[in-house]
Amino acid sequence: MTNKTQANNQSVKDFLNSIENKDRKADSFKLLSIMESITGDKAVMWGSSIIGFGDWHYKYASGREGNWFRVGFSPRKNAISLYTNNYFEGISDAMKNLGKYKTGKSCIYIKSMDDIDKNVLNDLLRRAYEQNGS
Repeated sequence: MTNKTQANNQSVKDFLNSIENKDRKADSFKLLSIMESITGDKAVMWGSSIIGFGDWHYKYASGREGNWFRVGFSPRKNAISLYTNNYFEGISDAMKNLGKYKTGKSCIYIKSMDDIDKNVLNDLLRRAYEQNGS
């Protein structure tokens, strides 16, 4: 079984420029810059609304395997989803200092870049990127 969401050649900047909410658009361009700087990778669209950085091949105990990005984000209507691929273990201390956010199974949801500590964010993204590459 292959993932429904795949990397494609859609323009990341065209996608970000199509965001109507000016604050969400500005935050998304900030995240684009931060993630490119941290990862050294070029941003790639995954599906129609996710921006990913780096390559990660995963394999579950069930035998299911596939390719995904190492870290990424998606500017959604209610929040920006930061994809860290289940990288929450051992970082609860740093998460306490991140600022205002919520978490999902493998996401950190932020309403605004102004609500979070950029240094903590950079550290979390760097650590997630490094772990997801191994």
